[in-house]
Amino acid sequence: QVQLVESGGKLVQAGDSLRLSCAASGRTVSTLTVGWFRQAPGKEREFVAGMHLFSASTSYKASVKGRFTISRDNAKNTVYLQMNSLKPEDTAVYYCAARKSGGILTGGSAYDYWGQGTQVTVSS
Repeated sequence: QVQLVESGGKLVQAGDSLRLSCAASGRTVSTLTVGWFRQAPGKEREFVAGMHLFSASTSYKASVKGRFTISRDNAKNTVYLQMNSLKPEDTAVYYCAARKSGGILTGGSAYDYWGQGTQVTVSS
């Protein structure tokens, strides 16, 4: 069992920066890959960024590449999503997820553990 808790979501203005955190607990050694997903009202949940926990290899959704950065602090069992130059279209509930296998996959069904989500709202 792995528990994930996201935090850091808030109301910001377009162009602002925000860092989301995902704190993991439980049997974290059983996971190899972490991802950030988001879901806007009326839309499907979509992949935002992912990372191999061993190699630190990363992958990003095209629309956020260059603006968002996924990183980790192994000592704190925490993964971060640094979001810069935020746009109104980034507004969504952001979730962190982890999977037991090592591949960074974009489909949510590939992930085994999920956090509760944190709301990010970007005003224009």
